[in-house]
Amino acid sequence: MIEEIRIRDLGVISEAVLPLGPGFTAITGETGAGKTMVVTALGLLRGERSDSSAVRNGSDTAWVEGRWILTNPEAITETVNDAGGLIEGDELLLGRSVSVEGRSRAVVGGRSTPVAVLGELGELLVAVHGQSDQVRLRSASAQREALDRFAGAQFAEVLGEYAHAFRRWKNNAAELAEITAQRDARTREAEELRLSISEIEAAAPQSGEDEQLTALAERLTHTEDLRVATALAREALSSEEGDGGDALARVDAAKRQLEKMSDVDPVLSGIAETLTQLSFQLHDVTGQLSSHLANLEGEGERDLDVIQNRRAELNTLIRKYGPTLDDVIALLDSGSRRLLELDGDSDRITELAEEVAADHALVVRGADALHDLREAAAARLSAAVTEELSALAMPDAQLSVKVTKNDELALHGCDTVELLLRPHPGSDPRPISKSASGGELSRIMLALEVVIAGQDSVPTYVFDEVDSGVGGASAIEIGRRLARLAEKSQVIVVTHLAQVAAFANNHLRVVKDTSGEVTESSVQTLRGADREAEMARLLSGLPDSENALAHARELIQLASSR
Repeated sequence: MIEEIRIRDLGVISEAVLPLGPGFTAITGETGAGKTMVVTALGLLRGERSDSSAVRNGSDTAWVEGRWILTNPEAITETVNDAGGLIEGDELLLGRSVSVEGRSRAVVGGRSTPVAVLGELGELLVAVHGQSDQVRLRSASAQREALDRFAGAQFAEVLGEYAHAFRRWKNNAAELAEITAQRDARTREAEELRLSISEIEAAAPQSGEDEQLTALAERLTHTEDLRVATALAREALSSEEGDGGDALARVDAAKRQLEKMSDVDPVLSGIAETLTQLSFQLHDVTGQLSSHLANLEGEGERDLDVIQNRRAELNTLIRKYGPTLDDVIALLDSGSRRLLELDGDSDRITELAEEVAADHALVVRGADALHDLREAAAARLSAAVTEELSALAMPDAQLSVKVTKNDELALHGCDTVELLLRPHPGSDPRPISKSASGGELSRIMLALEVVIAGQDSVPTYVFDEVDSGVGGASAIEIGRRLARLAEKSQVIVVTHLAQVAAFANNHLRVVKDTSGEVTESSVQTLRGADREAEMARLLSGLPDSENALAHARELIQLASSR
């Protein structure tokens, strides 16, 4: 349950604390005082879309924080832990901020999280019903969802298995249709891939081969120039004629002259050592030049035409399958995998056709099972809601839940669910979407929630003026039924009816204070005379009227003796 909600700079509320706690909390206040901001705050904590216009004028950010006391923390522990938040004992803090720029931030258990996490938790912790839900109750989907909630755990299990099979059936059927429709195109693609792979395999290109051949062709084109340059360089370093004019001979001569005087002059000794090292290096370079010259002589014998033809072959592959030779080589791997997939179309079509047929049969059986379970639940729900309506000042009304089986299969089965209302004996049952008034819809929705709560209990129910269009004895019975619902779950009601508020064990009033051009609202907990005065105001608009006060006390006494 929600122990407390703190609101700051939301709508007309500057700062307020709502002490809630167990049981039935009624929230009242003058028109424009900000009662709906309480529901807005709960919506933000449930992950609903934020609206920057809800930020109070003159403020940069609105902030809402809720403190929950959990009776079954295990149900949400995984979601909170995944978000990085903490549940301290049995207490969970949720927060949400909205800026005037439209930015929104969510906090779960002390850790910033995506707003979607609040949505996941909100579905488990709070059910909110407002006048918009009365409108939604007119839709076939909302009526089906109400019946499905009432149907219980066994139905939920069957529906889950059915939905899983349905999605698999639809996915496989879509793949089968795609493969079948594109069979000719895929056959052409396979043939083209076969030709491409055959061409590349015949050429057997190697990574980097094109670059190596380019460099080799460049050398072969200038072989004679390279040979002449290499030979002249070697001759300059070490002449085969041995006339002493080459570099090696001159260095050796200089070294011998210096070695004669190295004992006398240390400087000359060092230079002689340097010349010794230089002589070694010149011998090494001369050897390299000789070896390279021999290689050039051998390369000159290679056929440049063969190399150019190979380059042309590789360039053709690159133009067709490139832009690089590595891309051409990679096509062998990726193309082979794709070819296996395409060549397996016939087998895949056969396999998918069998799976689709088997899943369709499974889905049909599942839809039949759901229909039977819905029909059984519809009879029970009809009787239970009719009994509740009798207690809600609709003693002659009868609600029936009609389940119609359709030919078309959907994610929820093949049923259309319709709530029919017979307002009095002798009248024909008519769909509530066409015949029920706003007040009747309020009572039908409340009756549904009271009945469904026994099967699908939510920790907290919030009702935003669902008593609209109701008064007198009907309002008293709505208050009585809300109090009954509060025996199993926490109930928070925003109301303008004293007959409803009288049954609350916790009465809060949103108070509007006008100061200059700024309107501020805060929240007060009402007890004793203050509560009687608020009840009198709700009854007559006159909080000091003795008659209204007497009526208020009578209502409170009536509610306490229920």
